[in-house]
Amino acid sequence: MLRVPSRIGKRTHVRGCRRQAPAYHLILEGILILWIIRLLFSKTYKLQERSDLTVKEELIEEWQPEPLVPPVPKDHPALNYNIVSGPPSHKIVVNGKECINFASFNFLGLLDNPRVKAAALASLKKYGVGTCGPRGFYGTFDVHLDLEDRLAKFMKTEEAIIYSYGFATIASAIPAYSKRGDIVFVDRAACFAIQKGLQASRSDIKLFKHNDMADLERLLKEQEIEDQKNPRKARVTRRFIVVEGLYMNTGTICPLPELVKLKYKYKARIFLEESLSFGVLGEHGRGVTEHYGINIDDIDLISANMENALASIGGFCCGRSFVIDHQRLSGQGYCFSASLPPLLAAAAIEALNIMEENPGIFAVLKEKCRQIHKALQGISGLKVVGESFSPAFHLQLEESTGSREQDVRLLQEIVDQCMNKNIALTQARYLEKEEKCLPPPSIRVVVTVEQTEEELVRAASTIKEVAQVVLL
Repeated sequence: MLRVPSRIGKRTHVRGCRRQAPAYHLILEGILILWIIRLLFSKTYKLQERSDLTVKEELIEEWQPEPLVPPVPKDHPALNYNIVSGPPSHKIVVNGKECINFASFNFLGLLDNPRVKAAALASLKKYGVGTCGPRGFYGTFDVHLDLEDRLAKFMKTEEAIIYSYGFATIASAIPAYSKRGDIVFVDRAACFAIQKGLQASRSDIKLFKHNDMADLERLLKEQEIEDQKNPRKARVTRRFIVVEGLYMNTGTICPLPELVKLKYKYKARIFLEESLSFGVLGEHGRGVTEHYGINIDDIDLISANMENALASIGGFCCGRSFVIDHQRLSGQGYCFSASLPPLLAAAAIEALNIMEENPGIFAVLKEKCRQIHKALQGISGLKVVGESFSPAFHLQLEESTGSREQDVRLLQEIVDQCMNKNIALTQARYLEKEEKCLPPPSIRVVVTVEQTEEELVRAASTIKEVAQVVLL
């Protein structure tokens, strides 16, 4: 039988158990009790926090977001564009009115050429309208390879690469080679496509005065001195000189022979943008290198669009094979954009055929440029800006009114009145807030081989008459 402990024995047993309980148990129990008491009697919020929250809510209610785009006046040119009916060739129908076209970059008159249209139509029937894929993803057609081969042979370079968008050509080519830490020396008058390419490259940009080789050499010398301070960095820093053959914003030609000398003297690379000079300058239309008689191998990369002389769409780069092949992996416009529609590639090939079969067409264009350039001299209040052989040049105010908006209005009045007299002109347009060096307002005049001598004289006399009325 079990023996029941007495009351005295029970007390002794309990005291023994209490003596055996560890001290940290008592401490932990005390902390938990205090924490429970705090939770029971503490408030769930603080008055100060509630006050701050009210102020924030009031600020949120008062806040008004900035507009996604700034307010645009109803008379802004972008909202009041001219509507073209039919091909913008020699004669152009604008807003229902037929005019002589001095606005489109159809230098060689190939836009409405029957042979070019027939080649495009045959390609359309064979390949369809577009490609629906970049070059690396079932977007490479045999006609693309044919066009690249023809361009390389025409320019007498090892290889060429085509893009589906002219603006993206040089804007993709520059950042394909020039990276962060590299140095690019660029003319202040460089076109917007070059500016976007420089921005994408994130390189160190050094601007030199337009066509000022002394200023360029000054910058190159300063960089040479900097390189001597840190030879290790200089060995891995690439240097580029970026220029245009004929400048879009000024109509002037670059001094290529002097640039080549500076290239070898200071160990830089030359990128030459020839969208205006390709199919225009040189005995065979090969551009500024042929115009000056410069060996094309002295130029590291040549780019041009096919939207002017070739009357197609897109652009191309040409040079040595190892240079061009790099763009097939690094040219963003090449890698990520749908490739050039085959019908436009076929049209460009046929345009090249016509250029090769009729080399005299370039001398005809040059003569017409000289003719109208001479006829436009001496206009009261206007000055001609650009080379006499450039098919695209500018008419600027001799003296600004002091307000860019007023200058633009005056020039637009000249354009509108010329339109009423059946002469189609246009102002040069810029993204004013994004241009690195904003050119002054101007009227751009474009010459083509289709314009007759009588039409050139008529256009010059019309511009003179209108300018005298508007600028009095």
